[in-house]
Amino acid sequence: MSFDIIKGMATTLRNMGKKPTTVSYPEQERELPARFRGLHVLHRYDNGLERCVGCYLCAGACPADAIYYIEAEENTEENRVSPGERYAKVFDVNLLRCIFCGYCEAACPTGAITLEHQYKLASYFPEDMVYHKEQLLEPEGQATIGTSAVWFEPPPSEAAQPIPQETQMFDGSQASAAAVGLGNIPNEEPVLLTNEEQDEDRRKLQRGKNREKV
Repeated sequence: MSFDIIKGMATTLRNMGKKPTTVSYPEQERELPARFRGLHVLHRYDNGLERCVGCYLCAGACPADAIYYIEAEENTEENRVSPGERYAKVFDVNLLRCIFCGYCEAACPTGAITLEHQYKLASYFPEDMVYHKEQLLEPEGQATIGTSAVWFEPPPSEAAQPIPQETQMFDGSQASAAAVGLGNIPNEEPVLLTNEEQDEDRRKLQRGKNREKV
């Protein structure tokens, strides 16, 4: 018994002169690493348009189904929200499910969503942990790329990327449909019959045979 007390006091004395590893939160806060993953942020381009084009890739990549509801809306010339064909009218993230893995950030083709340094997310009510687009979107007049700058290395100069991140804003440069949601990749190819007799629909012949059997 006494030996245990001596061992405990020895540990105390050995650490008395060391600098504490804790801080008096919330009066003091630690400096976070550059790659810290906290609250999601939806970003804008320099011209004020939203980066998100409502492609659902972030929701598809999320292993915890935390991005559980996105509602896409078509852009119009009278109401252009993003540079693509669509924008996210509704974007809900359930932080109770989120594991802050960053898969959504990696999956996004336009750099629209990043996980930033906001970690004060406690709440008394679970419904308050569902964050909506209005809470996640950068305010107007602010356009950043967030932690993408420290997570993803820029491409080499000889391999310029045909996506808006090259200039940090959508400037009308050639880009793929996957990059900005602009449908410049044809969805359908016309079916050209090279041999009409060979390529005609033969189901009608099959139906006729079945009728004969009956």
